[in-house]
Amino acid sequence: MKDVREALMVGRNSQGKLVRRPISPHLQVYKPQMSSVSSIFHRITGVALGLGTLLLTLWLVCAASGDGAFSIIQAFLSSWIGLIILFGFTAALFYHFCNGIRHLAWDAGKGFELPAMHNSGRIVFAATAILTVGFWAVGLYIW
Repeated sequence: MKDVREALMVGRNSQGKLVRRPISPHLQVYKPQMSSVSSIFHRITGVALGLGTLLLTLWLVCAASGDGAFSIIQAFLSSWIGLIILFGFTAALFYHFCNGIRHLAWDAGKGFELPAMHNSGRIVFAATAILTVGFWAVGLYIW
């Protein structure tokens, strides 16, 4: 063995046979669970909301700058790619909101049991889908 890390990578399987194992078994060994997926999505949606806020600020600056600048940003946002970006921003907003409520329940000491955690995760994903589609259905109907 070259160094200590090599020794740490040697282990035994369930039959007692020596095997080489990774030091940090990321996605090769662990399957995604509701808690890890919801945590990762919470972080991703937080970043998306930050970027979306910059887009909203750009829209407001263009609106204050005059008709020319506003017509350019408005044309972009009403194009198919702009609508996809706005749909993603809306989904991120509703997911982050619903998962934030879940975190408030955790702060109160509720819902730490594994079945409750899985149910609340499913509820967050379902509520996100329902709120996003409902919001866009009403928005497109009015538009």
